[in-house]
Amino acid sequence: MTEPHTRAATSDDLDTVLAFWKTAAEGTSISDDRDGVERLVGRDSEALILAEQDGELVGTVIAGFDGWRCHLYRLAVHPGRRRQGIGSALLAAAEERFVRLGGRRGDAMVLVRNETAHHAWRAAGYEPQEQWRRWVKPFAD
Repeated sequence: MTEPHTRAATSDDLDTVLAFWKTAAEGTSISDDRDGVERLVGRDSEALILAEQDGELVGTVIAGFDGWRCHLYRLAVHPGRRRQGIGSALLAAAEERFVRLGGRRGDAMVLVRNETAHHAWRAAGYEPQEQWRRWVKPFAD
């Protein structure tokens, strides 16, 4: 097996990514559809980072930078390929992107119930900030 290779997603990858998330990602979001991901890639062509290994999609991360803060979403690794350095390669690519853009700190949205992810994020040097609470308001039904 070769080392994972990371690259920015293109619009040609989006259906594959959406199918991958059904297998590898925890939870769903209102924007986890073709239109939502297409808008992401159209607005910021480097934000959705893919990891490929032996020609197969094995991981994703969204590394969104709004000019002020660095946000990480959808860090997902194929269940059969976890604990092989794929998540670390994705986070390294995301962090390199953030530093290149002038970002100073990354934050990740992680489901409270996703204990496996908590271990992965801690191992990558991230810490929970229990004093913060996420507030949301969907703009569509």
